[in-house]
Amino acid sequence: MQIPFIPLVLVLLAVVAQAVFAAGLLALARRNRLPNGFLALLMLAIALWLLDSFFRVAGIYGQNANWYFAPIYYSFAFGPLLYFYVRSLVNHDFRFRARQLWHFGPVLLQAALYWGLRTQPYATRAWFWEHVHRPYTYRLEFIGTWVSLTVYLGLSLHLLRQYGRWLPDNFSETSELRLRWLRVLLVLVGLVSLQWLLEVVLREFFDIYYQYDYSTELLGGVLFLIGVVGLRQADMRAVSFVPEVAAPVTAATSGAEGLLVSAVPPGSGNAFPAPAPATPTTTAPAVDAAVLARIRRALEEERLYLNPTLTLAELSAHTGLAPRLISFTVNQGFGQSFNDLINGYRVAEVKRRLATPDAQRLTLLGLALECGFNSKTTFNRIFKQFTGLAPREWSDGE
Repeated sequence: MQIPFIPLVLVLLAVVAQAVFAAGLLALARRNRLPNGFLALLMLAIALWLLDSFFRVAGIYGQNANWYFAPIYYSFAFGPLLYFYVRSLVNHDFRFRARQLWHFGPVLLQAALYWGLRTQPYATRAWFWEHVHRPYTYRLEFIGTWVSLTVYLGLSLHLLRQYGRWLPDNFSETSELRLRWLRVLLVLVGLVSLQWLLEVVLREFFDIYYQYDYSTELLGGVLFLIGVVGLRQADMRAVSFVPEVAAPVTAATSGAEGLLVSAVPPGSGNAFPAPAPATPTTTAPAVDAAVLARIRRALEEERLYLNPTLTLAELSAHTGLAPRLISFTVNQGFGQSFNDLINGYRVAEVKRRLATPDAQRLTLLGLALECGFNSKTTFNRIFKQFTGLAPREWSDGE
């Protein structure tokens, strides 16, 4: 068998080999084990699909048609694996249940078809190709894969958007948890879906096969991104995001009358953010002053913001207040997200210490680390967000 080593053949072979190697590393990784399992399976499923393209481009099918019905087609798994990867990544407590197996029903039927055909004589497979597969099941497979991928991509994007809104209200440090690379991946998958739609239209209405077939190259790009970045995903053990229907939370637990209060934004001149009375409203529940005072004491007197990885759950455990009550009080009472509130205290502490002789003892980064920041990049970004100036510009002006 002769294989023409043209650039596309070499690239496909390299991407498939890289995918198999990266999938093995993901499967063996100790952190994010369940999400990595879904991601490894997704990589293998895409790699096998690209292997089909390799066989076609390399002329292997033309030299030996017996290879065509090799059981390497699992495209109906693309969408469900992507969705369950996102779902398990943003919720460490997620467990895959038997009742969720129906998501993989189509790929099980797809696998059964090809494995069953593989056991048949070549004459049977040739007949099936001519009378069944080309006119019917090939279309069903190709269009069905596009529909499945598009639906699960939509579910994944929706879940990731919900997670993006939830994250700042639960974590004070989000730089490694924002999953920006995953958003890029989903955008690339969206491009694959659009290209797939174009190919469906060309094949169904114009009988054009492979002439404008770029989904192979796009899938190769997706696979490369997964292999390079997926292995570097931070440990998500602390994240347990479960979408839920928003429900009003009342903080009035003592029967006392309450007013909405808002915070003076950090950096406005006060050493620490301080709540101030706001206009009463009839549309939102009142904030319990005792709850708000307990949160303020935990931050201002007990200085929990110095914990660089402080989470809403940790603040809840420390204060004995329910997480949803804290979240409601922070949002309505301080007028901020949990992330902004904690980082506001950190920035205020940095500014306070820059004005003291203590600033001469440490570098600017050392000072930031002592004030609750855990990296130079995060410190620079947050400080400029709150003050409008880079830390060095602020310290030079002092």
